[in-house]
Amino acid sequence: MSTLKDLAKFGLYSPEQEHDSCGVGVVANIKGVKSHQIVSEGIQVLINLGHRGACGRDPETGDGSGVLIQMPDSFFRIECASLGITLPPLDEYGVGMVFLPPQEDAQAKCEALIEKVIVDEGLVLLGWRDVPTDPTKLGKDARAVCPKMRQVFIGRGSAVERPVQIERKLYVVRKVIEHALEDCGLTDKE
Repeated sequence: MSTLKDLAKFGLYSPEQEHDSCGVGVVANIKGVKSHQIVSEGIQVLINLGHRGACGRDPETGDGSGVLIQMPDSFFRIECASLGITLPPLDEYGVGMVFLPPQEDAQAKCEALIEKVIVDEGLVLLGWRDVPTDPTKLGKDARAVCPKMRQVFIGRGSAVERPVQIERKLYVVRKVIEHALEDCGLTDKE
């Protein structure tokens, strides 16, 4: 009997990258074509993996799940226009999904730190958007620690000469923010 590691490299499969990924499903169009069907099938994968979700004493609180999609530029343009945020071309901005502490003073401290790092790294803060949420769908335990969810829109600025470099720069900004937040003195409860 042969194992996956015994198989020759074929297509996108690489035996060197083989490892366990409990509860992971992938739905994609190999040519990168966007479609609602892909999102619908991705949601169905999550439903089918419901039996894999870990939960503790509160059976309504699992360990989380999500769907990663391409940047929904058209959607963001409509949302941002209603907030007075002007977005540059698609390849000249990024969006950060930010999970903030529930306390308003801690939120303000985190946002100020994030904004400072963005500017210090030579990028442009375009604005913030509150992510609509429905905490009534959460279990009691999850609701008690639910973060405030916001999106930060970041333009490429002078630090990025070519649009193709923005993803790399955004990764650096993310890492600087993560380290700065660890050092800023917020407690775990914040």
